[in-house]
Parts: sequence; C-alpha cells; structure tokens
Amino acid sequence: MQPQITIDPEYLTSRLKALLHIASPTGFTDEAVRYAARELEGLGLEVKLTRRGAICARRPGATERPARGIVSHLDTLGAQVKALKDNGRLELVPIGHWSARFAEGARVSIFSGKGTYRGTILPLKASGHTFNEEVDTQPTGWRHVELRIDALARDRKDVLQLGIDVGDIVAIHPQPEFLENGFIVSRHLDDKAGVAVMLSALETMQRENIETPVDTYWLFTIGEEVGVGASAALVPDIASLVAIDNGTTAAGQNSDEFGVTLAMADQTGPFDYHLSKKLFELCGQHGIRVQKDVFRYYRSDAASAVEAGHDVRTALLAFGVDASHGYERIHLHALISLARLAVHYAASEVQIGRDAQEISSLRGFTRQKVKQADQDLSADEPDAT
Repeated sequence: MQPQITIDPEYLTSRLKALLHIASPTGFTDEAVRYAARELEGLGLEVKLTRRGAICARRPGATERPARGIVSHLDTLGAQVKALKDNGRLELVPIGHWSARFAEGARVSIFSGKGTYRGTILPLKASGHTFNEEVDTQPTGWRHVELRIDALARDRKDVLQLGIDVGDIVAIHPQPEFLENGFIVSRHLDDKAGVAVMLSALETMQRENIETPVDTYWLFTIGEEVGVGASAALVPDIASLVAIDNGTTAAGQNSDEFGVTLAMADQTGPFDYHLSKKLFELCGQHGIRVQKDVFRYYRSDAASAVEAGHDVRTALLAFGVDASHGYERIHLHALISLARLAVHYAASEVQIGRDAQEISSLRGFTRQKVKQADQDLSADEPDAT
C-alpha cells in the first residue's frame, strides 16, 4: 500500500461553499465557469474552454496517451419563465428533471433584462386562512405552482414594466448548511460537490507533486442536467472517462453517504467492465470505503459522451445523496474518499496500453476470462446459525 495522501478538507469545503453561492442553472453558467477556470489556473493547469464554456484542463503526465479524463458538471437544476400571468405572477417550466414538489417554498432569483429580482415559488393555493384544507389537497406539478415576485407586480402589465419576460432564467437558492458533524445540506450538491471534489484532488496532486503515467484531463461541463453533458468537451487523446456525480441513498439502493459509491450501471447500461474493476481494486489497495450500486433512473456525463460518439471507457463514481434533486444531504467523508480515489486513479499505472490507439489490431485486446467459482457448501452440513 502506497503512503496515504492528504486531502485538505478546508480547501474542499471552501470551494464547495463558493460554488453553491454562484447561480448556475443550465443556460446560465458563465460565472461558475469563470470561477472554476480561475481556480484551475491558480493550481497551475492549462485551461481551455469550448465556445459555450465547457472546461478542458490538462495536467501533463509522463506520456500523452492513453489519456484519462475526469468529469463533473457545473450546471444545476433551475426554472424558466413560461408565461406572465394576469395576477402578476409567473408560470414556470423546470430546467432539468425535478419535481415541483421540491420547488414549493423555494426562494429564487429571476434574471430579467433589467436586472435581478427575488421571489418565491408557491402553490396556487398558498394561503391557509383562505383555502384551509384545499392547500393540502391541491395537485402537485409545475402547472400548480407560480412565482411571486418581490416587487410591485399586480398584473401582467406591471411584470412587463419590471422587464421580466418569457424565457427568463430562474435560479433556485441553495440554502446551504455545513454542519460540524460533517453533514452538508443544500440544493445543488448535484454536482457542485463533484466539482469541489475534483478541485480538491487537483490541489492535493499539485501540493504533493504527484506524478502520473499519462496526461489527465479535468473536464467541467455545462449542460448535464438537460442531457448534453460531456458530449462536446473531450479531446481525442482521452481513452477513459470517469464521471463524478451523486448516488441516491434511497430505499432499494446500495449507495451510502459515507465512502465511495461505484456505479456499475445506469439507465443507459453497464459501465466499462475493466475501468470499474480497476477503480474498485484501487479502493481496496488504499483503504477507501466503497460500495457498488445500479441506478435505474439516472444518467451522467459519461452517458452523453458515449452517445455523442466518443469511443471511451466510462465509469461513474458517486457521493451518496439523500433526497437527490430535492433538498439534498451528503457527508464530507464521501467527498474526501472520492478525492483520494481520484488522485490514486490518476497516479495508477496504465493497464491497457492498446487504448493509446483509437483503432488497432487484436493484439493486446482485453480479456474477461474468469475461473469457475469454488462451491464449498453442502446440503448435509448443519446450519451455522
């Protein structure tokens, strides 16, 4: 076992706090991109941006290929103005897939042509003194909520005077809490916690002068919540792509708020056999707590990369999240565990040298050969319990 690397928890949490306070619903990510790019440059990395702002930061290794990519996304859930209502309030549609049940009561910012306004998302029947039990029995859904603007907005004409219009972006306030026991509660931990993990891993590698056998690319995307993700952020040298995102700690799942959750499959199918196996074994070699999970209603940057035609091996590392896409909760233990694994992965030796070439012969191609399992049980043996 190699010497233990030291992740700086103060660096990690301070970057997460800063990220959470930068509004970045999909389509409104410029300031989050600027923050992440400045951090990466401060760590000494070469940073390049796509036209729309996805970040590709290269950290040189001993050789260029087969390069490794690690990715998380800067964009979050949000909403957009669908219509200006006659009562001076706003009808909304969601940005990303999330329930209006979690939107009710949220404080928000509306980014209009004249500037930023504050407001609250409320159910259509919000006054208990007026509607009594109807408040509890009304339907749930985006058609059953509206945005109350904290400005003089008595009717549609007033709203237009404010400069608010159809299509304006609405950011949901995260309301973050960092507790002394390590729990972190906030909206948008998906995936700003993943971004903080990557920055923290890089800070550790730079501070401890950790060398890598190949180049590593640190990617930050801006459209994962709407399915675009890493479709346009990869360079040809990248042969394997590890996404860092959330894992759901709900009933029926094996994810946990502690340690690393290694996803074996999502709704698009299994992740790469060899890459996932390598990550699992690295956890064992370096004493990192790990559990495996399979997600049915989930996709990540890895899926969008493959669907865009990139021939890369993919894997998904997750920090366990309670109430994903709602008012989320995670634990610092998982973030530190993920950062440690990211460092050890980047520093690990290349196992599949053939991956340096996009197309090559059968020589050096991988095997999935397994031996017959030993079966020592006997029906005649007494019950051990």
